[in-house]
Amino acid sequence: MTQTTTRLANVTAQLPEPLFPGGPLRQRVDIDITGTSISAIAPAGTTPLAPMARTLDCTRFFAVPGLINGHYHSHENFQKGRFEGLPLELWMNLVRPLKPVPLTTEQVYLRTMIGAIQALRSGTTTIVDDLHPGAGPDPSLIEAAMRAYEDAGIRAYVGPTLFDRPFFRGVPYVEDSFPPDLLAELDALPPPPAERLLDLAEHLARTRHPRDHRVAFLAAPSAPQRCSDGFLMRVRDLADRHGLPVIIHVHETRLQVVTGQQLYGCSMIAHLHRLGFLKPATTLVHGVWVSAGDLDLIAETGASVQHNPLSNLKLGSGLAPLREMMKRGINISLGSDGCGSIESVDMLRVLAATPLLQTLREGDRGDWITSAEAFDAATRGGAQALGRADLGVLRVGARADIALYDTHSIALTPLNDPLRQLVFAETGQGLKHLFVDGAQVMDQGHLTRINEAEIIARIHEAAAALSPALSEAEDSVTRIRAAYEIIHARCCATAIPSTVMPAKLPKAQ
Repeated sequence: MTQTTTRLANVTAQLPEPLFPGGPLRQRVDIDITGTSISAIAPAGTTPLAPMARTLDCTRFFAVPGLINGHYHSHENFQKGRFEGLPLELWMNLVRPLKPVPLTTEQVYLRTMIGAIQALRSGTTTIVDDLHPGAGPDPSLIEAAMRAYEDAGIRAYVGPTLFDRPFFRGVPYVEDSFPPDLLAELDALPPPPAERLLDLAEHLARTRHPRDHRVAFLAAPSAPQRCSDGFLMRVRDLADRHGLPVIIHVHETRLQVVTGQQLYGCSMIAHLHRLGFLKPATTLVHGVWVSAGDLDLIAETGASVQHNPLSNLKLGSGLAPLREMMKRGINISLGSDGCGSIESVDMLRVLAATPLLQTLREGDRGDWITSAEAFDAATRGGAQALGRADLGVLRVGARADIALYDTHSIALTPLNDPLRQLVFAETGQGLKHLFVDGAQVMDQGHLTRINEAEIIARIHEAAAALSPALSEAEDSVTRIRAAYEIIHARCCATAIPSTVMPAKLPKAQ
C-alpha cells in the first residue's frame, strides 16, 4: 500500500546536526513525514513535493522533537491534589494503602486518560508509565491502561511494577518501630504475587515489545529494597533475553541511603553494580542522594539517571547533582513522576525547572545547566534511556514524533531564541500541531483521536464516585502512620557516609 507523505513546509526546526557543513542547527526546512518516520529534511523550497503529498504551511511554526516523559505513575491520577507537606516515606502509603481501592477497567481507562491528555497538551510524545498492576495482578487493568494510550495516540512504555517484598519491609528499623501485634498482622498478609508478576511480565515482553508496538512494555522492578536479589536478577534476565529497557527507583531520599547501608552495607547503586544489574538502557529513577563513587559506577556501566525535579521538590527529597553526572558522561532523562506527588505530567514545567533549580548550588556559574542541556535531556536523553536511537531527534529515519509551536504565541513573542523561550516561557498555549509515529494527534490545538471534553466529563463522574473509597483507603493508613514517623525520624538522625553529595540546603540560622 502506498504511504502518503505529509510535508511540514518552511518550518523553523531545531536540528541535531547541520544540513550542510558549517550550517546552523536551527534553520528553515521542509520536513517530509512518510508512514511513521521522517523521510526527508531539506532547506525550505529546495526539493519537489511527492505526488499526492499533503502540505502543512509551517511558516509560523517552530518544530522540535516531542518531549519524552521518562517517569510517571498513572495509578496516582485520581489522587491528584489530595496530599501536601509529606516526605516520600510518609506519603507513599497513602497512594499504596493497606486497603487498596478496587477499580473497574473503565475507571482505569479514564484514570490513564488524565495523564495521556495532559502529556499530549505539553508536547510530550512518549511517556513511561510505572503502573501498579492491581491485586492478582489483573491483566485486564493493564490492558485498559494500554488501550487508553492507544486511543489517545501517544507513545507509551507501560511497566507493571514488579516486586516480591512487602513495601513496609523496604524501610529499616521495622522490628523495633512497629508494635509487635501490628507487625505480626502485616507479616501474615499474603506476600506479593511474585511468580504471577513475572509471568505477566514475560507475556507482555512477548506480545507488547516496543519494536512492534507504539504502546509497549518495559521492565519496572520497583526498587532494590522492595525486591530480593534473586527476583531482581530474574527481571534482569527477562529484560536481557527480550532486549527491553529497565527502570528502577534508586536513592530518591536520604532515608534510602540509610536503608542501603542497613540492608547491604553499601549504597544501593553499589549493590546493583555488584549484582551485575546496571547496564545500558537501564534507568535509575531519581538518583538524588548519591556519591561520586556511585556516579562512577553508573558511568562505567552506561546506565542512565532519570531526573524528576518537581516531585523531588514537593516531597522534600532534594536536588540531584546533574552537573556532576554530566561531567562523567552519564545520560540524563527527565520526567514528571506521578500526580499523587506533583499533580501534573506537564513536561514543559519539568523542562523549565531543570536548569533553574541547579542555580541553587554554590560554585561557578559555568556549572549551571543550560536550556539546551535541559531540552536535550527531555528528548535525546529520554530516548537513550529507553535504548531508542530513533526517538528524540529531527533526523531522516527517526520516528516522526514532532511538536509544532506557533512563533506568534506570547511565549515566543518577540522571537529572539526559540529554544530558550520554549524552555523558560512556553506553557503549552503555543502548541498547535503534534505528530506521534507519523500520525497527527493534535491539529490547530485540538486533539484529533479522542473527544477530549466528553472524556473529561466521564473522568469527573468516575472521580466523584471513587472519592469515598479513596478517603476510606487513606484513613486505613492511620494504623501504621506512627511507626513510619518513628522510622523516618530515626533515619533522619542516622549518619550517612560523608561521601554522599549534599542534596538539600542547610537550615537557615
